[in-house]
Amino acid sequence: MGIQKDRIKFNVGGRIFETTATTLANAGRNSFFGAFFDENWDLNSQFFNNSNESFFIDRNADCFSILLDLLRTGDLNIPPNIPERLLYREASFYGLLDHVRSAKWGPFDGNRLRLDQSVTGQAPGDGTAIRAGPDGGCCVAHGSMVHVYDWMLEEHPPINLDYQRVNDIGWVDSDNVVISVCERLGSRDGGMGLFNASTGELKFKFQVSHENQVKSYTAGALSFSSDYKIFSSCKGRSNEYGVGVWDQVTGKQIDFFYESPGWSLGDADKLQWLNGSNCLLVATLFPRKDNCYISLLDFREKNMVWSWSDIGAPLTVDEKRVRDAIAMEESNSICVVNEYEDLGFIDLRISGGSVRWSSRSRLMKGNMPEEPCYPKLALHEGQLFSSMNDSISVFCGPDWVLTSRLRRSYGGSICDFSIGGDRLFALHSEENVFDIWECPTSPII
Repeated sequence: MGIQKDRIKFNVGGRIFETTATTLANAGRNSFFGAFFDENWDLNSQFFNNSNESFFIDRNADCFSILLDLLRTGDLNIPPNIPERLLYREASFYGLLDHVRSAKWGPFDGNRLRLDQSVTGQAPGDGTAIRAGPDGGCCVAHGSMVHVYDWMLEEHPPINLDYQRVNDIGWVDSDNVVISVCERLGSRDGGMGLFNASTGELKFKFQVSHENQVKSYTAGALSFSSDYKIFSSCKGRSNEYGVGVWDQVTGKQIDFFYESPGWSLGDADKLQWLNGSNCLLVATLFPRKDNCYISLLDFREKNMVWSWSDIGAPLTVDEKRVRDAIAMEESNSICVVNEYEDLGFIDLRISGGSVRWSSRSRLMKGNMPEEPCYPKLALHEGQLFSSMNDSISVFCGPDWVLTSRLRRSYGGSICDFSIGGDRLFALHSEENVFDIWECPTSPII
């Protein structure tokens, strides 16, 4: 930066502020202040002709002062007399929302999470799913409705699926969500649609074609690959049982993996794309089916390259039923969990191998609650998360040792949780309450 020591004056709403080019450059190229610099990060003379001239900005001066201090120090201090929403609005104008987000909470670490707040939904009763957005927002499925929240937890217009039950939701990017729903009897509705997260507008539907005919279908679990493909489990009225693949940009169907006799794909509870092996994990679990089916599909060869099922396995007690599964590519294994939060591991190098249960992970003591929620698993940045009743356990290290638990009492059992945007969102079964967990920022020395 050729003239980084030059001082710059701003007149913001009648108040004069003085700063340096170095401080302004911290805002980044894509910010409001980025336009003041040329390609070499030298101040553009067309904006500041002499040192006594100030650049006028017709905005809130109090918020400008806070944001300027954020650029100077990296620390965000909001006085009690400044509404946070007003500050966020001003930060959006200057292109500094990412700076504000980074200053409000730190990098994600399951062992440092703290409960920031809880949000009560508009509709009572059970929610279906919660999904964290890439920018710190989330969406919550409830019956035939999807409620979308931005990172400030301001709710956008809800997405109404016209009495079609939502099965899953997923973020394509920070502006768009994909929603999978049940087929409605007596109509050709159902399947999946791409919606604008802010307005709720339907952009297009994803269709399934079988023998050159468009079919109605129920879309289930969703997953996304890094090359802009969308995967969904599908159930149709004819032979459209399996996993469909669509281009998320055009919405066109590009492939379909049909379910083979004696196996289950179309009823899958969970899909997970594995970037390392370019395969898709498909898991159909108890109690959706009487037995559990887990497989890896290679769409390049239209081949099931790995599979496991508990058919024929000795079950002395029902507690060994698999309730969720997640692939762990680094260790060549799949982690599963039962209703008592026992973790189990299946070797991906052996097709059809047995589950190695790790009873030392058991956290449940005494009787199960009257209305328990089945545990869910998530893997994020080398940490394993497992929900159980009203808490979420965090496991770390090569032996997946329990290192911390996230728990609160209000809202009942956790029916779903999701990690994204450096936040963890947990959806409770009662009152449609969801929690937001964040890591505190590191102290500035």
